[in-house]
Amino acid sequence: MIRHALVLLSLLSGAAWAQEAPPTRELELLSEHPVEGMAAGNLSGLAWCGDALWAVSDREDDRLYRLDASDSVWQGEAEHFDVPPAPNTGLPWGVRVRSAITGLVRGGEMDFEGLSCDSLGNRYLASEAHAAVLRVSPAGMAEWLPLPEALVRQARASGMLLDFNAMFEGIAVDPEANRLWLAAERERRGLLVMHRNQSSWQCTGGCVLLAEGGRELPPPALGDQPLPRRFSGLAYFNDKLFTLEPSAHQVCRRSLASGQVERCWSYAATALADERRYDTPFGNAEALSLDEQGAWIGVDNNAQTRRDGEKRPIVWRFAAPKGGWGARQ
Repeated sequence: MIRHALVLLSLLSGAAWAQEAPPTRELELLSEHPVEGMAAGNLSGLAWCGDALWAVSDREDDRLYRLDASDSVWQGEAEHFDVPPAPNTGLPWGVRVRSAITGLVRGGEMDFEGLSCDSLGNRYLASEAHAAVLRVSPAGMAEWLPLPEALVRQARASGMLLDFNAMFEGIAVDPEANRLWLAAERERRGLLVMHRNQSSWQCTGGCVLLAEGGRELPPPALGDQPLPRRFSGLAYFNDKLFTLEPSAHQVCRRSLASGQVERCWSYAATALADERRYDTPFGNAEALSLDEQGAWIGVDNNAQTRRDGEKRPIVWRFAAPKGGWGARQ
């Protein structure tokens, strides 16, 4: 009886939540663009900077790519920079050593995940291997940001950044570069925020904005085996955070104050179309950039080939939802 009552209570509370939450709508795909010129592939970040969309690969430590979108197949034009020695941000020795060995074997010692830009054209890259942030100026000068010492400590105390290859996967900065957000990938995933005080960054009231664990069901096309909740990309737009969530194949708008989800939009119909499928149970979308007209989502094929034979990184262009990204319904 008790078990039946608990099941009924769970169903009722789930139904009540479903009535309160806006339905998840499907984003409309406008175009698809294979990317040439990224030597190592593995597109892991996108951001609109100045007059173009830029990309980064997690297998290359010394370059960004300006994407020439003059044709349906885009061309990545490399901009090189020199990376200073990475700072010690407080990650355990074992995690740092394993990251270093992996970087030597596969390429990409920094493991850059995520890309964001401020209004001055500075580019910000999150290093998953070092839990650090590199800023690259429009002139190509690179320097590590002096992040607060408490950042990694607070994240780990909240259950994040505990496992190898489950560190920072997304980054976002506001146009004035006064606030910077990082997304921890999985088990537990979360959002962290820092505020700039002149030349330094601080955890004002704490760095951890959100930390959550658990699993969730993927879209029906992937079966009924729950997958770990994941963040793979992060974007700031119109005073909101937007997360790319590959297990659920969706983009979600989140509160700046709490990180709590406000609304989600699905891209599953596009990603899981038979010809676009990869032989993996996990989602491959890793990069996110938004504007008034829509969203850019980048796909890291991780050296895999799609069912239609496509081997290059992919960028999808989706139309903004009806009513815009701030829509409640």
